[in-house]
Amino acid sequence: MSKRVAVVTGANKGIGLAIVKGLCKAGFNGDILLTARNEKLGQDAVAGLKSEGCKNVIFHQLDICDQGSSLKLKKFLEEKYGGLDVLINNAGMAFTHSATEPFGEQAEVTMRTNFWGTLWVCHALLPILRPSARVVNVSSFVSKKSLDQCSPELQAKFRNKDLPEEELCLLMGEFVQAAQTGDHTGQGWPNTAYGTTKIGVTVLSRIQARVLTETRPGDGILLNACCPGWVRTDMAGSNATKSPEEGAETPVYLATLPEGAKEPHGQLVWDKTVQEW
Repeated sequence: MSKRVAVVTGANKGIGLAIVKGLCKAGFNGDILLTARNEKLGQDAVAGLKSEGCKNVIFHQLDICDQGSSLKLKKFLEEKYGGLDVLINNAGMAFTHSATEPFGEQAEVTMRTNFWGTLWVCHALLPILRPSARVVNVSSFVSKKSLDQCSPELQAKFRNKDLPEEELCLLMGEFVQAAQTGDHTGQGWPNTAYGTTKIGVTVLSRIQARVLTETRPGDGILLNACCPGWVRTDMAGSNATKSPEEGAETPVYLATLPEGAKEPHGQLVWDKTVQEW
């Protein structure tokens, strides 16, 4: 038997770091790969965790916006572990309310990280998932709020259980184009780049779960999107209501669902509770 392994993206600080710590405390039996774009920040985070007693944490560089970086990580996992048991796609970004960049630029940059980056990691790593693997895509309650602000036509598309991944990708591209021409609200989109990218992450999770059920029906793999809540991080600011540790609770819960569990799968989960989409 190969050693078990978990991967957490964007894990050198904030919710990602708290998720790694949470997996350690939950007694994850295997190695936990703390990944980050910046090698020094990642190595420093690992050193800090080891000093707190998390001995099974290893750093691996990963820039989710670089498809080659995801493929390097895949190669490492295949060679060292023969597969992957837990994937938590936590890496993400948002512009602050005071950002001065044009909305079209904010839309393109946010989409590249939150949606395309997550998609590229999944394309690299989902094929090497072992039976009973757990995948958690960190989305946001803002995705649900933003969905409700979409036109009825867009809402119907995003709620369609049979929506193909290719069509979702086209829709995300259409939003960025509309944002760049300043016509996104006229085309039925909400006036939020972050919220729209997180619609993409939630719907992508529903699609991926459906595909896993169809292609690997007996393997017991569970994949969900989750909302960590409003968490005090560099991204959300200091007024947020939850600590990073509290924000990590639902992602860790979903990543450690017991073997043999059948659900949740393909859901948006908030405070360990399935939300209606």
